[in-house]
Amino acid sequence: MITYVDAAAKVRRTPGVIPLHGEEGFAGMRRAGALTARALDELTPFVEAGVPTSTLDRVAYEFARDHGAVPATIFYKGYRHSVCTSINHVVCHGIPDERPLREGDIVNIDLTLVLDGWHGDSSRMYPVGEISRKAERLIEVTYESLEAGIAAARPGNTTGDIGAAIQAVAEGERMSVVRDFVGHGLGRLFHDEPNILHFGTPGAGVPIKPGMIFTIEPMINLGRPHVKILSDGWTAVTRDRTLSAQCEHSIGITETGCEVFTLSPAGLFNPLAKRAA
Repeated sequence: MITYVDAAAKVRRTPGVIPLHGEEGFAGMRRAGALTARALDELTPFVEAGVPTSTLDRVAYEFARDHGAVPATIFYKGYRHSVCTSINHVVCHGIPDERPLREGDIVNIDLTLVLDGWHGDSSRMYPVGEISRKAERLIEVTYESLEAGIAAARPGNTTGDIGAAIQAVAEGERMSVVRDFVGHGLGRLFHDEPNILHFGTPGAGVPIKPGMIFTIEPMINLGRPHVKILSDGWTAVTRDRTLSAQCEHSIGITETGCEVFTLSPAGLFNPLAKRAA
């Protein structure tokens, strides 16, 4: 059974209880989302061959510190870094380290900044130098799938409509949607109701209502959808070692559609669109 409640009255995640936010929540999310997007913009020139992902982690931390924010992932369930850096066949939750990026890599950087108690959550893809055409196409399809999911996020639809739209784009290009990880409610809580599956059946799932705030963050694989978790307990990789890509926005449902909180102020969210321009 699904219940909708005033977000101000909710202090913890409760299954099936979905918070609805008013203008205060949307204003807080605009600020947090905009700061997260700025931080990801700031990381762009550092994504180069020879740069270790630990440098990206340090830059993100310093940006947050200098702007009165805190990375949500530091000490989250024992995680010790500001960002996740997922390279090539890493699906998500890659841990920054001293290994340098290499020409031709693709890397997803996932960052959540907490500003005045609100969580801005976003991730995007970064090509390292010149990348292969198959890597380019994977990134293109991943962004197209996110756009399709956002277009379906409106009152009168369901969360199943979002997943079905994403799945149609990815599978229409003979790629696959990862099932093991989902989008999620967001606000003063890092992870809240509802879960947002990136596959599904139109009309199924949770009815979408104005005031809902959540992430959409499809992970698309060139090969099969199956993943495994490495021994570090965090890093998820494709079982068949094929490339994976992800992109993510935080959105809020309005009376007529949705508002995206994590738009790049420099227009850098989609790296291939920027290159083409």
